[in-house]
Amino acid sequence: MARPALPRPARPAWFLLAFALANMGGVIAYLPLLTLLLPLKIHAIAGDARIPLLSLTAILGAVAASAANILFGWLSDRSVARGGGRRRWVAGGLVATAASYALVAAAANAATIVAAVMLFQVAVNAVLAPLLPIMADEVPDARKGLAAGLIALGNPVAALVSALLVADEGLADATRLAIVPLLAALALLPLLLLRGDGGAGETAPAAAARLPRRDLLIAAAARLMMQLATAALSLYLLYVFESVAPGERQLVLARQVGTLLTICYVIPLPLALLVGRWSDRVGRRQPFLVGAGLVAVAGLGAMALASGTTAAAIGFATYSVGSAVFLALHSAFAMQLLPDARRRGRDLGLLNLTNTLPALLGPLLTWTLATPRDFALLLTVLAVLTALGTGAVTLVRARR
Repeated sequence: MARPALPRPARPAWFLLAFALANMGGVIAYLPLLTLLLPLKIHAIAGDARIPLLSLTAILGAVAASAANILFGWLSDRSVARGGGRRRWVAGGLVATAASYALVAAAANAATIVAAVMLFQVAVNAVLAPLLPIMADEVPDARKGLAAGLIALGNPVAALVSALLVADEGLADATRLAIVPLLAALALLPLLLLRGDGGAGETAPAAAARLPRRDLLIAAAARLMMQLATAALSLYLLYVFESVAPGERQLVLARQVGTLLTICYVIPLPLALLVGRWSDRVGRRQPFLVGAGLVAVAGLGAMALASGTTAAAIGFATYSVGSAVFLALHSAFAMQLLPDARRRGRDLGLLNLTNTLPALLGPLLTWTLATPRDFALLLTVLAVLTALGTGAVTLVRARR
């Protein structure tokens, strides 16, 4: 008869800060490149043919990222099973990511930039894939909400790094590309220096109760539907504003959208921390997820009805707050639904498809439903999909 599992010793409070900093490093490793530095590089290579080349690079990169995330999540599971932990994959991925940045800097034609970005996606996902399983392994359930709130810091900090990198026009492209992996490594270093407990949260992997896979699949579907709107709006927000202010100059709208995005990155941060900690104390996450999802639906509805930039901005800010809190809290929610503690890396890699598939589906929806002068139908459909995702959370049977 197997002995009952003993509780694992609690990690110190500052471990959450080290993990949040590491997650920040992971986001810094990819966001500046994919949002600003890569488009600049492709513009230099392709000129007027930059849009199809960027689209091809993004699609093939997303495919490579999806496969690599699952692969390295599974490999980190095997390392845990053998007593080696996941950090070795993060460290190796950092080295490979730095090398891939050098390849991106050296790329001089379409074929080499596509290949360099695909290699980059494989390398950076060797960093990213073990990070959330480390949180699942080493952060107790009673603090996962707070941890999820803290990891929401990643995007705004990485966005600030992106802005600073392009603020100095005299900075060489190669220098920018060298700075990014250095900053990522500095942010990840504290977590890498902390010895992992090699375990699975509060109980040992072999003894942890298995949850039905159905619940995780429902949670994944909910996140996928929420992310569709995020993927579509992140690419086409400027065009949405042009459709409600057809007489405004594009550069003026671009500055307004840039300011709006900065504000919308910052506002959800304290709310994500507050709601995450509150859900820890209550011991339930579903009510908070539903509330955040409904806020996101209301924001998309307001955007669909907007007849000017002010109304559209208020709607987008409302959506941004609801979706950011939902997605941050969903990370903790999904971790508590993983069916097998020994397969956390693999399952979180599969769950990562809910982040990469919308990058492919969002543009297809926009192409089908929107016109340059009218995004109302698209926004209405996205609101319906977001509402369905919100409702799906309530179908999870486990009380989480």
